[in-house]
Amino acid sequence: MPRKPRMYLPGVPAHIVQRGNNRDACFFSDDDYLYYLEVLGQGLRRYGVKLHAYCLMTNHVHLLMTPKDKVGISRVMQHLGRLYVLYINRTYRRSGTLWEGRHKASLVNAEEYLLTCYRYIELNPVAAGMVNTPEQYHWSSYRWHAWGNKNIFIHDHALYLQLGSTIKDRHDAYRDLFKLDIPDEDIHKIKKSLDYNYPLGNDRFKQQIENALGRAVGHNQRGRPNDTLKIG
Repeated sequence: MPRKPRMYLPGVPAHIVQRGNNRDACFFSDDDYLYYLEVLGQGLRRYGVKLHAYCLMTNHVHLLMTPKDKVGISRVMQHLGRLYVLYINRTYRRSGTLWEGRHKASLVNAEEYLLTCYRYIELNPVAAGMVNTPEQYHWSSYRWHAWGNKNIFIHDHALYLQLGSTIKDRHDAYRDLFKLDIPDEDIHKIKKSLDYNYPLGNDRFKQQIENALGRAVGHNQRGRPNDTLKIG
């Protein structure tokens, strides 16, 4: 049975997650993270995709991107798949697959969930117990959004820019967002949307996506979130 194509639309943000095969590591040294970002930057420029937030964890990655066309994100991920896997296999004298099948993807209703996705992504190292605060983790976009540390890969989304009229105001407002926990209900929705490659947003947004693509997308699993939910 042929695989369903990924659902991307011009101008609509998409939350991408790719995991290491069998949840094994996909980064082994600082040089690996740096090379991944280098190759990611190449793909973003080549295929006209804007990166808004990211977090490179030891055994998976989160990317929040907006394409200019339907194929840009797929081409970025293919570009990463070719060059980064080749680099890892050569560097560590290994062979075989690095990633766990196809990446997960969920289109995001920006007005509802964009900044929540920023927080979800950048809080991954905290949720995993790797650091106490997101600014302590080097391989994410948090330091740019919260403190303005140089990051050549990030393209600020309009909703992030609306957090304040000055750079300092935006940084202050962004850090304030992290003073409150993400509601379990929102974590549940983000995780399930990724699990089923389903749009993250209200019913109207989901209908708009289906109309634009001309087909039904994903699977919406109903029900309340589990008692314990972890970001990841």
